[in-house]
Amino acid sequence: MATTLQADSGWRLWWQLTRPHTLTASFAPVFLGTMIAIRDTQIDWILFSAMLIASLLIQAATNMFNEYYDFARGLDNEKSVGIGGAIVRNGVKPKTVLGLAFLLYGIAGILGIYICMQTTWWLLLVGGVAMIIGFLYTGGPYPIAYTPFGELFSGLFMGFLIVLIAFYIQTGTITLDALLLSVPSTLLVAAIMMANNIRDIVGDAASGRKTLAILAGRPAAVNILLSFFVLSYLWIMILVLSGLITPWALLVFLSVIKPVKIIRIFKVHTEPLKVMPAMKDTGITNTLFAFLLAIGLLLGHLI
Repeated sequence: MATTLQADSGWRLWWQLTRPHTLTASFAPVFLGTMIAIRDTQIDWILFSAMLIASLLIQAATNMFNEYYDFARGLDNEKSVGIGGAIVRNGVKPKTVLGLAFLLYGIAGILGIYICMQTTWWLLLVGGVAMIIGFLYTGGPYPIAYTPFGELFSGLFMGFLIVLIAFYIQTGTITLDALLLSVPSTLLVAAIMMANNIRDIVGDAASGRKTLAILAGRPAAVNILLSFFVLSYLWIMILVLSGLITPWALLVFLSVIKPVKIIRIFKVHTEPLKVMPAMKDTGITNTLFAFLLAIGLLLGHLI
């Protein structure tokens, strides 16, 4: 215990509270949406930075809401895996964590207003809904994370929607390419949530949660996770074969070794600590896939 307290002191404590392994779920869609747009327009890097920072802040705040409400409901303890641990292991006051989450939301809101001033005020409504969903994911009387719809909401709002917003603020429109290329992002963000729920399946079931992983059962949940990966790569292949995007997009297959490793770990191990590397690699897969897809699209545009 003393080792944990020492390891998570100072800035490390607050960094772990953001659950950094999940932040790729925000970075990858913003980056991908912007790189899709670079083929059609000159990128406004200030808008890109504002969008990226706002998305990261919302993700970090959502994680803090998770930390607070899981503690408040008695679900977290000092042995819990995958949490920031600021409350149960480091003695940070719960209200401090909640207040910090709302502070990050406030900063993200200011950045959102700047983005709206440069583009359209309709994004204020869209962004506001996304922030509400982020809070309701673990907050409120009926947390989304405790239901079978966690993967659906996270995929749509943290994957699909963010790609489209990042594209829109650069181009002022939504194209078929942007819509189609948002699908893998949706699936891979959902995969991050599914990996998290598979890891926590025993503890979540004991606490009364009804996640998709629990309802499907662990073996089926691992297969669902596998289907998210397979569909993501297959989707790009279909778009290439149909001539809708450049063959350079097949660069995404350079990352396929990661999902293979992830599924193998989940099939062999069940203990939360032993599957934690697979959970982290799911986030890395999301980022790597988006990066390779963006590079492929850019090469197809330049060559």
